[in-house]
Amino acid sequence: MSIHEECGVFGVYDPHGDCARTTYYGLYALQHRGQEACGIATINDRELSFHKDVGLVGEVFSADALDRLGGTMAVGHVRYSTTGGTRRENAQPLTIKYVKGTLAVAHNGNLAGTTELRTAFEYRGAIFQTTTDSELIAYAIAQERLRCRSVEEAVCQALRDLRGAYSLIVMSPQKLIAARDPWGFRPLCMGRRGDAVVFASETCALSAVGAAFERELDPGEIVVVENGGVRSIRENCENASSHMCIFEYIYFARPDSVICGQSVHEARRNAGRFLAREYPVAADVVIGVPDSGLDAAMGYAEESGIPYGTGLVKNRYVGRTFITPGQQSREQAVRIKLGALRSCVQGRRVVMIDDSIVRGTTSRQIVSLLREAGAAEVHMRSSAPPFVSPCYFGTDIPDKDNLIACRYSVEEIRALIGADSLGFLSLDALHQIAPEAACGFCDGCFTGKYPISV
Repeated sequence: MSIHEECGVFGVYDPHGDCARTTYYGLYALQHRGQEACGIATINDRELSFHKDVGLVGEVFSADALDRLGGTMAVGHVRYSTTGGTRRENAQPLTIKYVKGTLAVAHNGNLAGTTELRTAFEYRGAIFQTTTDSELIAYAIAQERLRCRSVEEAVCQALRDLRGAYSLIVMSPQKLIAARDPWGFRPLCMGRRGDAVVFASETCALSAVGAAFERELDPGEIVVVENGGVRSIRENCENASSHMCIFEYIYFARPDSVICGQSVHEARRNAGRFLAREYPVAADVVIGVPDSGLDAAMGYAEESGIPYGTGLVKNRYVGRTFITPGQQSREQAVRIKLGALRSCVQGRRVVMIDDSIVRGTTSRQIVSLLREAGAAEVHMRSSAPPFVSPCYFGTDIPDKDNLIACRYSVEEIRALIGADSLGFLSLDALHQIAPEAACGFCDGCFTGKYPISV
């Protein structure tokens, strides 16, 4: 099993451009954050239009669909279901019509206390169309808008009562609003392209649409774009503190992104360097498990002096729809997605770097692939510490019953996956992989200690 991304959000205001197509390219750059569903909502002369469905960005949007959307403002979303499941109605952006007009909402993250919040809304007459906590945010904003003078004031008031992770983009007929939770769990940045203002989960999406990175939103900050003007609301920043998900550096983000001032690529190379110091071994080649293990493998090779090689090749034409339920199907999927390069590993002592070990089944299959290709020894290294707790803030790390590190010792895990040796990145090293990052981190999945009560 792999850890899956939370979601990706994108928003753009451009009085001169085709915002639907800009968002389309931005979502393509964020596709790694979610492959189950996607959508775009736009504003044309204050009228809201949208198109969304299950599937990849290239599958959901045709040229005709983008032509119909157009737009001087747009918000987009790629989804992986951390809550709510894979259902067409859960695709985002969520769009609502209410007494004050229309709203489109795109959300990355998970809220805490959603059961109680949903029940409270239902007793006030709310009828939910989805099973996601993102709809709770939309209802909260719409409810506050009935009492507030502006949509941005409604967003500010609504977010004060919400706990958990949210990087959020809200679009009304006249305004584009971006917001981060006061704990800063999920990334959100802003850029510019001429007169256009762009928001995205990662800087790689800004680059994809030709926008220059300007800055990241601070935890608790709300940024409002209206008629090209940009202003910041910082009322919710007073008690805010940054707890960026450390797994953004280990796995989620694209290596060409920069988060909190730290290159993701360099953070992963640093993890590999620390692994080489903490778990040295006599070997002939260092390989990485595509894709997020590759940079860490480079770092391990640089630090250890062992040559780096391409020992595993990824089939990039297998979509998630190929995978069917059941253990046998999951095991077959690994063989379809990955192939061992015999010329690199045959007769050699191999150090294999992967981003993490969750259940251990995938690791066991990859070790088996390498042995079948003739590897003399396979030494596995994980660029993350052992998972000991689930995530409540937008990552699908399972409960403790399904985490191999909660049931077995490191030596027992080594034996179960069939490796000759095994090493996990230490917690001390984990907090040193991103020395340039101007933020604190959440490492609850590795420690069981969270920034807020869950």
